[in-house]
Amino acid sequence: MRRLPLFPLPVVLFPGAIMPLHIFEPRYRCMLERCVTGDRRFGLVHHDCDERGPFLSEEGRVGCVAVVEKEQPLPDGRSLILVRGGERFHLVDGIESDAPYYEALVERYEDTVRPHPAAIRRVRAHTLELFLAVLESLPQPPDEVPVFDVEQELSFQLAPTIQIDHRWQQSLLELRDEVYRLERLDAVLQAAVDRNVFGGEGAA
Repeated sequence: MRRLPLFPLPVVLFPGAIMPLHIFEPRYRCMLERCVTGDRRFGLVHHDCDERGPFLSEEGRVGCVAVVEKEQPLPDGRSLILVRGGERFHLVDGIESDAPYYEALVERYEDTVRPHPAAIRRVRAHTLELFLAVLESLPQPPDEVPVFDVEQELSFQLAPTIQIDHRWQQSLLELRDEVYRLERLDAVLQAAVDRNVFGGEGAA
């Protein structure tokens, strides 16, 4: 268990993914200042104030550690930063402190199902084939094909490339079985292939 500053945003960060962020609110400027002089880590938690109201640090919420890799301070005190997703976590308890930003006690949130290595490689290979088929079916396929490591969680590598509802992305982040995550991605990728091939439309 560890103490972690929290940044609730209506986006989902996946382990290993790169995400640019614009820090402009005074409380999160303070969070960033303390973060970069420490371990450069904070917790990004998906939260849409328009849908759920104020953020309340509810127990059980799942997020992803954001590791600050680059920081570009701006003259007016704002900052542009680049973060990389670290491990997943879940909230154990909110912390009341003198900090103007949210803090909580969190624990690692790991997969509960560990599939056989040979079996998961086959599942990942199938998902990757579908992803490449989506690229090939586009009216203007990309010149360079991304490289993915099939020895690691392929679901988290592919998820950021799929433009889909943030609530769907959050549900994927919360799944604790790589096979289930890949099956969810397979359904989206297969639908994209069918639409591009038979419908003549570009992928969303």
